[in-house]
Amino acid sequence: MGSGLRYPALMQEIVIQRPDDWHLHLRDGAMLRAVLPETTRHFARAIIMPNLVPPVVTAKDAAAYRDRILAALPEGATFQPLMTLYLTEGTDPADVAAAAASGLVKAVKLYPAGATTNSQSGVRDLTRVMPVLEKMADIGLPLCTHGEVTDAQVDIFDREAVFIDTVLAPLRRRLPELRVVMEHITTEEGVAYAAEAGDGLAATITTHHLILNRNHILAGGIRPHYYCLPVAKREKHRLALRKAATSGSPRYFLGTDSAPHVDALKEHACGCAGCFTATNTMALLAHVFEEEGALDRLEGFASRHGPAFYRLPVNDGTLRLVKRAEPCIWPEKIASDAGPVTVFNPGFPVLWHVLP
Repeated sequence: MGSGLRYPALMQEIVIQRPDDWHLHLRDGAMLRAVLPETTRHFARAIIMPNLVPPVVTAKDAAAYRDRILAALPEGATFQPLMTLYLTEGTDPADVAAAAASGLVKAVKLYPAGATTNSQSGVRDLTRVMPVLEKMADIGLPLCTHGEVTDAQVDIFDREAVFIDTVLAPLRRRLPELRVVMEHITTEEGVAYAAEAGDGLAATITTHHLILNRNHILAGGIRPHYYCLPVAKREKHRLALRKAATSGSPRYFLGTDSAPHVDALKEHACGCAGCFTATNTMALLAHVFEEEGALDRLEGFASRHGPAFYRLPVNDGTLRLVKRAEPCIWPEKIASDAGPVTVFNPGFPVLWHVLP
């Protein structure tokens, strides 16, 4: 299939193949119903994170969650949820293999226990899940990793680099056939490891990590709606992520990690981690890629590299973005029966508009 990307004079309009989100939190119940339309407006598919309470551990759990997502779709929406399983020390390799063979499950998610939202059921001892990982290596099912260690002795800004050195690299040496996605990388070290790895590894990059560094969270007052995990790092890391995302390398593709929490849980003495970017990701990406002189590479990052890694076809249909003189206006909040959810605000005007 030829590229859907077209370049009118002065790059005032681009048309790309319809994109996918390779890392998405939809939650469940009232929150699912509120935020799902924000994703289906622009994205054809998404890898759905399994960290519900209780988590999505078995094929039966995944099928039931998929059905709830499909039941919540807006009328007329065309969207395919790509389901994942939450890896626990009790996960059954045979169940994982059957779920993958049926086409239901596209990946398994590794959460180090305690690393992020609803990760308490995650893995504490990697040796206990080796039978699952060996089965996944045999059948080619990707492992999606939340790449942070949870050792209290490791500084939160170093947890990704330490994970690469002490967990990911040894695992890949032991199981070189295992296909791995380094999710939401945030560091120079993550970029470098993905660039140098073999063909069985790729990395997702979020929208907000292309925009934020740690000063945005902390300088001049704490901004809870910029707090996420992995936490944003120094400016040099943000610049490395932008260079990687806009490089055209198929190693990197979009995973928004859009993670809704009601305001009452974000604006809190112990606020939840997550940025809600589903509403405005594509306009923000056009802004970033234009700043980097790489609009011609946006389609690869958002629409092509992910399907290639997951061995899926590129979507039919296109998405049109137009640059206008007036900035985009998004809702400040998305209403839900559970409470309002604040939409990510980049802190600068964005002139790229996504058109129907």
